Amino acid sequence: QVQLRESGGGSVQAGGSLRLSCVASGGTYLPMCMAWFRRAPGSEREVVARSDTEGRTTYADLAKGRFTVSRDNTGNARTLSLQMNMLQPDDAAVYFCAAQINYGSGCPIDDRYRHWGQGTQVTVTS
Repeated sequence: QVQLRESGGGSVQAGGSLRLSCVASGGTYLPMCMAWFRRAPGSEREVVARSDTEGRTTYADLAKGRFTVSRDNTGNARTLSLQMNMLQPDDAAVYFCAAQINYGSGCPIDDRYRHWGQGTQVTVTS
């Protein structure tokens, strides 16, 4: 069973930076699709960035130019980090890490990842 644990959330002033990390455990010897999502109060969950099993990352428009994903697949570790720069109040949300083992059908293009972390809160003050 894959388990995900996020860390790195907190409060930052507008224009500041935060780095989130997601550590996956269980099943990490298998090809794993990973992603970051977020959900702001009163809003739907939205994708921030996706990382596929070939090391490619795709960013949502909200993240382009400000957020950077990095991934560490050393050994059995699976860590997905999200460096967020130039944060704005609109970026305040609970950020979730998601994962899906790729058994050959590719990575999800929507939010239908099987495994989710508990989320980490990001607060941006103006």
